[in-house]
Amino acid sequence: MDAFHFFLLCVASFRLTRLLVYDRITSFLRAPFHDEFEQDGETYIVIKGTGIRKWIGELLSCHWCTGVWCAALLYVGVIYVPNVVMPFVSILAIAGVASVIETIVQK
Repeated sequence: MDAFHFFLLCVASFRLTRLLVYDRITSFLRAPFHDEFEQDGETYIVIKGTGIRKWIGELLSCHWCTGVWCAALLYVGVIYVPNVVMPFVSILAIAGVASVIETIVQK
């Protein structure tokens, strides 16, 4: 893997992780596994259930944990089905760089 594709995977993994863990648009995916509530401007999470449900809730509440699985999923996808996964990686990478630029511009 060359440096460019490594960079694409890194940024795509960053964006996919943020999409799953933080973005409002995917809150429906997190809803069965944890409740989110705000207090004093902070967002708090209460994990639901036990067993696999609790494990998934813990996973979806931790960007470090979810990031490992997102990176692994994207990497395996690029290795085994690159024609399917690379367009997805490219879109996520473009969105990831755009979000970083937007954060910088807002400051």
